[in-house]
Amino acid sequence: MKIIGKTTFGTIFLCFILLATVTNASAQDPRTLTEEEQVLVDNHVKLTRQEYIHKWCHHALQNRELYGIPASITLGQAILESGYGNSALSIITNNHFNIKCKNNWEGRTRTWSDDNPDDCFRVYDSIEESYDDHGDYVSSRSWYEFLFAYDLTDYKSWAKGLKKAGYATDPNYAENLIRVIEDTHIYLLDEENGLERYNEYLAASLGIEPVGNTKDEENGNSSDEKSNDANTTITPPAEETEHDHMAKAYADNGIDPNLYRVTINSHHGYSVYFTNGTHYVVAKANDTYASIAKLFELSEGAIRSYNDVNNGAQLHKGDIVYVERKSARWQGNDLLHKVAEGETLHMLSQIYGIRLNQLSKMNRIRPTDPLKVGQTIRLR
Repeated sequence: MKIIGKTTFGTIFLCFILLATVTNASAQDPRTLTEEEQVLVDNHVKLTRQEYIHKWCHHALQNRELYGIPASITLGQAILESGYGNSALSIITNNHFNIKCKNNWEGRTRTWSDDNPDDCFRVYDSIEESYDDHGDYVSSRSWYEFLFAYDLTDYKSWAKGLKKAGYATDPNYAENLIRVIEDTHIYLLDEENGLERYNEYLAASLGIEPVGNTKDEENGNSSDEKSNDANTTITPPAEETEHDHMAKAYADNGIDPNLYRVTINSHHGYSVYFTNGTHYVVAKANDTYASIAKLFELSEGAIRSYNDVNNGAQLHKGDIVYVERKSARWQGNDLLHKVAEGETLHMLSQIYGIRLNQLSKMNRIRPTDPLKVGQTIRLR
């Protein structure tokens, strides 16, 4: 029997390693782009920081009103996850939040090497769809519910909470998100008159007059008559102007619930009520969440989220249906509610216009826990 020497054995072993390396290299790399995808990446015009914020801050602000997520968090996550929309993955999938497929995703998908070599990412028809899905994703998952207890201006708690809830595996995710928000000053968007405040900051940093400044108005010039310098500050894109026009039309026959404007008592045959800072209607016979959502130019998912109900819940005549997100706490004088027979925590959240998860947290009970007659429930 011939014994293989150490040198010969080492050579064979080395050849085996090289062969394995070549074999692995020949396997399809999830990051390898198709010809169509390569064209998209090659033709993509990279956006600067200011350009990206200018283009997408209005959608972040819209999602703030629809889903109750700070605009700075939405925009900051998009910036962090997509590299200002310039990453290859965001270009070919329109996925600006790196949201993975999960079990309930029925749309198109793209495999991409991330935490694992074959991670599955959602593919959207448009970037707008990505922003909408992000709002729905965060606002409808139970593990993110605690985030809505934080103030909309508390971006640091939101960032840390997203990491705690498992949005990303990066151990420095919260710190990186906070850094993006502070470096870009987009936290200003969540303050009172946020868009105006951000415009003022940006104009000052560029050494120009902000859009709609008083000097222009005193000289008889509107912001529309400004020179091309206006492009450097954030002015509503065409679709936003069209939305504003639609909102004015609403004033004749109802409210646009997304704008938190005024209380008007009729909207397409429905009386619109106002409690605890929030508008709602009372369901009629044969109403569904989808039918009411359509009347108020909202998605069914948004309506269900506003009313703290899951996808299987059915609407009944006489049910309260909020058409915007409820408040975090009761704004009236009463501090406590004494439970009457048959009342549930969800029922109280609807009566008082308080988010169910907030009411649950304040009272340290689960949303589904039965209430006892005479039990005291904190309202704020």
